[in-house]
Amino acid sequence: MEHRYYKFQYLGQGLELFKIQLVNIILTVLTLGLYYPWAKARTLSYLYSQTHFEDSPFSFTGTGKEMFKGFINAFVLILIWYALLIYAITTEKLGLTQLILLGFYFFLIALTPFILHSSYRYRMAKSNWRGIRFGYVGERKELVKIFLKGILFTIITLGFYGPWFTINVRRYMLSNIRVGNAGFRYDADGGEYFWLNFKGYFLTIFTFGIYFFWWQRDIFRYFVNNLHIEQEERALFLHSRAEAVDFFELIVINMLIVVFSFGLGSPWATTRTMNFLTRNILINGYIAFDELQQAQESYNDATGEEFSDLLDFGFVI
Repeated sequence: MEHRYYKFQYLGQGLELFKIQLVNIILTVLTLGLYYPWAKARTLSYLYSQTHFEDSPFSFTGTGKEMFKGFINAFVLILIWYALLIYAITTEKLGLTQLILLGFYFFLIALTPFILHSSYRYRMAKSNWRGIRFGYVGERKELVKIFLKGILFTIITLGFYGPWFTINVRRYMLSNIRVGNAGFRYDADGGEYFWLNFKGYFLTIFTFGIYFFWWQRDIFRYFVNNLHIEQEERALFLHSRAEAVDFFELIVINMLIVVFSFGLGSPWATTRTMNFLTRNILINGYIAFDELQQAQESYNDATGEEFSDLLDFGFVI
């Protein structure tokens, strides 16, 4: 079986991204936030198009219109909860306020797996490479089971089950991502992840923060090295070659860029991060890309995607 290394790179420039984000900020302010979905679509489209695998760019086909519909759905639902909370506070009904707050927290916990499921379905369906659509084929019901079990065990164990919870959710979601007729597989283990973070946490404290960069190196390495892509009997394997000094340079310099530019340097920090990721993730093995087939369905509901933004969940888990 053929075995080789594959080319993975980011070609974007900080100035180009700055121009896009500057226009986005201006239009978002002028429209009182309504332009945000289109701003997000423009930014993602640029980032995808500048990320190349084997000299072919990725593409993001989501639209501002799709995300605006999701944005409105998510915004209205959250607005109702805040309206109820403000009503309870202004009427000085302590019991009602506590009930609404408690209900809101339970609501977020119950809603989280639905948000993650919907967000992944939309983002993957709008991600393409060489015209082949990605897809997320996980079952919402199964994700809810994993999530509720994880929440319960994490509470019972006073947080100790958290690493197993995180890995179980991540493993299920990543292992259900497809690109055409090839699929991702994530093989991490909660026990290993627990000890990785246990060691990193205490060594970071004992070294007054110095070990933090080795900790980040180990987490990144663990995430990347346990991920691969399968196509029948063929596979691509991902490996991290980032070292602690690379994380020191990335984190410290990005922080200085953002702080001393009062946030205006964020596009350059994003560019440095994208370059860091593509430069430090090595991909080897073999997949017959000419045999990739369009096998994933389209999906246009961006409600989960916008919920993730409004609640600051982020996309990558």
